[in-house]
Amino acid sequence: MSSGISIGVVGGGAAAVCLVDALARSEGDPGTLTVFEPSPHLWRGRAYQVDSETLRVNATPDDMSVRAGDLGHFERWLETRDRVAGVSRGVDRISGARFAPRPVYGDYLEESAYAALGELRRKGWRVDIIGEAVGSAARLPNQVLLRTGPGSSRAFDYVVLSVGGDSPKDVYGLGGTPGFVGDPYPVSGTLEDIGEDEHVAVIGSGLTAVDIVLSLAARGHQGPISLLSRRGVLPGVRQRPVHFELRHLTPERMRTTARGRRELAIEDVAAVMRAEFRDAGADLDAVIHEIIRVDLEDPVDRLRRQIDEVDSPHMGLRILQRAVPETGPDVWPLLREEDKVQVLRAHYRTIMSLCCPMPPSSATVLLELVETGQLEMYSGLLDITPADDSGFDVLAADGTEFRADRVISAVNASEGRIPTSALSLVTSLIRARAASRHPHGGLQLARATSRLTSNGRPDPRLYGLGNIAAGALFFTFGIPSLVDRSQDIVAAILEHSATVNAARSEAEPVAA
Repeated sequence: MSSGISIGVVGGGAAAVCLVDALARSEGDPGTLTVFEPSPHLWRGRAYQVDSETLRVNATPDDMSVRAGDLGHFERWLETRDRVAGVSRGVDRISGARFAPRPVYGDYLEESAYAALGELRRKGWRVDIIGEAVGSAARLPNQVLLRTGPGSSRAFDYVVLSVGGDSPKDVYGLGGTPGFVGDPYPVSGTLEDIGEDEHVAVIGSGLTAVDIVLSLAARGHQGPISLLSRRGVLPGVRQRPVHFELRHLTPERMRTTARGRRELAIEDVAAVMRAEFRDAGADLDAVIHEIIRVDLEDPVDRLRRQIDEVDSPHMGLRILQRAVPETGPDVWPLLREEDKVQVLRAHYRTIMSLCCPMPPSSATVLLELVETGQLEMYSGLLDITPADDSGFDVLAADGTEFRADRVISAVNASEGRIPTSALSLVTSLIRARAASRHPHGGLQLARATSRLTSNGRPDPRLYGLGNIAAGALFFTFGIPSLVDRSQDIVAAILEHSATVNAARSEAEPVAA
């Protein structure tokens, strides 16, 4: 058994895969790695479990690689799978780009995880997978104690929290009502008993809502479908991919801009953005206009317009979609607090709708359903209540009332970004003053290392990866972001371990 460092990872989804791959490719001495994941969806998480292949990832293969510095890793895996299966899945009929089925991406995550674990074992690491939830934690002098149940605990030199996101919110208190679906995944099961002529109301209009509509359409559903949300904002439509590299809006440039200053103003970021757009021949004002007018434009008109712009030569949205996940986590901690509040209140959901767009072919299916009258979109949802006999009474802000047979929640998880399943663990860390809540959601952590912080002090033994860092880093859930943060975490752990070992060696007496 290895006598090196011990690492405990809480959560075994896509974030953990990126972390394990980064660790397997590192040059550190062997130790022990323990992953805790109670769900049956090890390595896949909620998003990539075994389900209908109607569900697609919303990014091209180069944005879905779990291997740092190797954007072609997933694409090569897909090509190998294509040769074996004799079929290529997920090619978008509008843009020609590839958006793999989400269950297929889950297969990739599984294979990547087990390949990385195999590499770690080859290097001498001991690897354990524990199918239990971590209920609480305690900070020891030089370790972190994780408890999975009464009398069951393990101590680790380093712990990484990669607990993922939460299920949709039950905004209208419909849980337990016959005909209400609180979590739509897997859609292959939750949609199975819906009658083909039933009126289905979907709460939400984001990517999850799009999944539900596309899945109903693929099943041959004939009844009305209503999308209900506060703003009626659909995800943007991804344009045909164009290769380019950021020149100004890079993490390195933003850190240089901030050097010697306590914080950046939004105007400082805007100046760098203008330089990026200018050099690319892009129109920043057009992108700003796109963001501002989202609440002024009819959702169907916006959908139709963005489908027409799939082949647009203008680079503005493509730059935004690259810069937000790539540079956003580095810029966000440097911004003035008043600018953060303004962005979150006024533009967060719009920016996310543009930076996490749907494939063009998905958008065209939605538009076809709208034009045939089967799909309707409502903004300003006021209330949904169970009807006296059966079904649900829906009241929209414009006074529209109707009866739905089924209601499916596709509402985003709570802004706190801490899933219910991890709440007791996080609470125990906060009470022990080993972690602290971020005012914008999730936990406080240091940008450069992803170390959890309390009273402004980063803890070299505790790390956060993924949605739990949302308040601190703004954009945390895309695969490129998870890959970058995983690299930071592995480097920070190995550097701290080396420092501790060096100090220990210096303190040891020299034999005569």
